[in-house]
Amino acid sequence: MRGLTGLCLGALIVAGTVTAGVLGGARDGTDVIGHQAAPQVVRSADLYFALNDMDAQAANLLLFGADPDYTALRKETLDSYEQRRAQADTDLQRVTEAVAGDQGGQRAVQTVIGELGRYEALVARAQLLEDQAHAPAGRPSADALAAYRQATDLLRQHLLPAVDDVTKANTAVVERNYTDQRDALAGGWWWILLTGLLALAGLGLLQRLLAVRFRRLVNVPLAVTTVLTAVGLATALTLASRADHHLVVAKSNSFDSVIALSRARAVAYDLNADESRYLTDPARAAAYEQSFLDKTQSLARIDGATLATYNDRLAALADKHRADTGQVGFGGYLGDELRNITFAGEQDAAERVLAAFQQYQRDDRKIRELNAQGKLKEAVTFNTGLNPGQSNADFGVLSAALEDNQAINQGAFEGAVADGDDDLDTTTAGLGAAVSAVVLALTALGVRPRLREFA
Repeated sequence: MRGLTGLCLGALIVAGTVTAGVLGGARDGTDVIGHQAAPQVVRSADLYFALNDMDAQAANLLLFGADPDYTALRKETLDSYEQRRAQADTDLQRVTEAVAGDQGGQRAVQTVIGELGRYEALVARAQLLEDQAHAPAGRPSADALAAYRQATDLLRQHLLPAVDDVTKANTAVVERNYTDQRDALAGGWWWILLTGLLALAGLGLLQRLLAVRFRRLVNVPLAVTTVLTAVGLATALTLASRADHHLVVAKSNSFDSVIALSRARAVAYDLNADESRYLTDPARAAAYEQSFLDKTQSLARIDGATLATYNDRLAALADKHRADTGQVGFGGYLGDELRNITFAGEQDAAERVLAAFQQYQRDDRKIRELNAQGKLKEAVTFNTGLNPGQSNADFGVLSAALEDNQAINQGAFEGAVADGDDDLDTTTAGLGAAVSAVVLALTALGVRPRLREFA
C-alpha cells in the first residue's frame, strides 16, 4: 500500500509538472509572438511606410516648382511631408526601444538614425534650391534635382534596406516561435494525456486495494482526488488545445495577413513615389518606370507582364476571381491576402483593395500617356491631384482600403493574443498549483488511516 501510494503521489507530481511545463511554454511563446516580435514587425513596417511617403511628398514638391496653380497643393504636400517625418521619428524611437537586446537590430537602427538626418537635410536643400530657381512645374533646377537624387538614393540604398532588415529579423522570430510552439503543444498534449491517465490509473488501483483489503466501498478523500485529477486533466487538455487554436488564429490567420498588408501599404507608397520620380527626373525615367513595375509585381505578381500588358492581364484574372473567390490567379502581397481570408468582413475589404489597386494602375498609365504626349503639366496635375478621379485621390482610396483590411486582421490578432493571455494567466497558474497541492494532500489523507492500522 505504501508503494502504491508513493506511485500515485509521484504520478500526480509528474502530471502536474508536465502540464505546467507545456502550458507555461505556450504562455511564453504567445508572449514572444503577441507582445514582442509581431508588434515589432508592424512598427518597422510602419517606419518603412512613413519613409516612403516622405520621399513621395518630397518628389511632389519638386514637381510643383514655382507654378502658382499648385500653391494650395504645395502647402498640403509640405504638411504631409512634415506629418510623415514626425511619424517616422516616433516609429524609429519605438523600434529602437524594441531592439534593445538584438545586436543585429541595433546595427540596423543605428544606420537609420545616422542616415535619416542626412536624408532630411538633402530634401531641405533640394526644396531651398527649387524655391530659389523659380522653376516651372515638372522641370526642377539641375541643382535641386541633384540634391533630391542624393536624398532618394540614400533612402533606397541605405535607409529602407536597414528598416527591412529589422522587419525580416523579427518576422523570422515569429515564424520560428510559431513552429516551435505548435510542435511543443502537439507533443505536450499527448504527454499531458499520458501522465494524467497514469495518475488516474494509479488512483484507481489504490482505491481498489483499499476496497478489497479493508472492505471500504468508497474512500472519500481518494474519490475526491480522482474527480479533481480527471477534471484537471480535461481542463489541461482543453487549455492546450485552445492555446494551439489561439496561436493559429494569431499567427497563421491574422498576423500573416497583417504583414502582407503592412508591406503592401509600404510598397504602395514607394510605388507612388516612383511615379513622381518618373516625372521629376527624365534622365532616370526608364529606371523609375522599371522600379514601378517591379513594385507593382510585388503587390500583385503576374509573371511575364509588362506595363503595357499588366492592366489587361490583371483585369482578366480579377474577373475570374470575382466569379469564384477561391480562384486567385496572381501572387504578391494581395494574392497572399486573398488566399488567407478568415474573418468576417475580410473578403469585402480585400476586394476593395483589389479594385482600388486596379484603378490606381489605370491612372498610372494615363500619367505616362500624358507625359509621352508632351503634356507634362497635365501629367503633373493628374498625378498629384486630390480631386475625385485624379491619381493621388485614387491612391488615397487604395491606402484607406489597405488600412481597413489590415485593421480587421490586426483586431483578430490582438483578440487571439488576449484570449491566449486570459487562458494562461497567473490566475490559471495559481489555481492549477492549488489543485495539485490539494490532490496530493487528499491522497495522503485517504491512506493515512489505513496505514495507521498497521502501526
